[in-house]
Amino acid sequence: MSKPVLELKNVGFKYIIGKEKVFEDISLQIHKGEFVSIVGKNGSGKTTICNILRGFIPHLESGTLTGEVLLNGESIPKMSLGHLAEEIGYIFQNPFIQNSGIKETVFEEIGFGLENLGVPRAEMIKRIEDIIKLLKIEDLQDKHPAELSGGQRQRVAIASILAMDPDILIIDEPTSQLDPKGTEEIFEIIKLLKEEKKTIILVEHKIDLVAEYSDRVVLLGDKKIIFDGPTKEIFSNEEVLHYGTNLPQVAKLGIKYSKEVEKLEKIPTVLSEAVEVFKG
Repeated sequence: MSKPVLELKNVGFKYIIGKEKVFEDISLQIHKGEFVSIVGKNGSGKTTICNILRGFIPHLESGTLTGEVLLNGESIPKMSLGHLAEEIGYIFQNPFIQNSGIKETVFEEIGFGLENLGVPRAEMIKRIEDIIKLLKIEDLQDKHPAELSGGQRQRVAIASILAMDPDILIIDEPTSQLDPKGTEEIFEIIKLLKEEKKTIILVEHKIDLVAEYSDRVVLLGDKKIIFDGPTKEIFSNEEVLHYGTNLPQVAKLGIKYSKEVEKLEKIPTVLSEAVEVFKG
């Protein structure tokens, strides 16, 4: 297998105001083009791992970081945040804090990061136009960002990150504050990013959606990685429930059926598999 694009080697971290470590001795490899979802109960360290991979820790948040954090084999803590922004896009769970608050139109808002990177004007305009077309948000481009709904703001926040064309995207609970329609819109974009072969690290509580889109799942708990493997393998394992994380509804149905009625050869993890399993 090729060299990982992102890697944690024996990493531990304790916040400066924390009494104990969030986790210790975690090792994780993420390869180019993978779609990896990080799951676990609240407080298990999902966002902390995202902040370490993005370089916010130790650049912006103080604490004790041990082990190695690598981007293409180079130390992330030794890189500047400006360089990391070109390589790794970070999408926050709250789109209201990601918008700049100083631009008059969505078109200008999408270009804010490009301005900070010093991208030439002609290239900037082309990138913005391409992203607007890709994400099908032409109807928003002339609106003021403050007029947008939560779902629309999240789409614009994603557009502003994609305009910088990072190879890696870290997406931290992008639908936590959205209604079902907004959630559907965001996952349509995530599906598009997967088709574009972007490397994606997603934190998300909506397990049925994680099951549908992810290639691989990492489950955090007890200050360590409990499970790390293909999505279908992890989400057909009833032990996941012991760590405060849910399973897809069809997986729970399949496990119950396999125990009480007839043992199934495979536990379904998405609806299409459930249809196949139970159609007889």
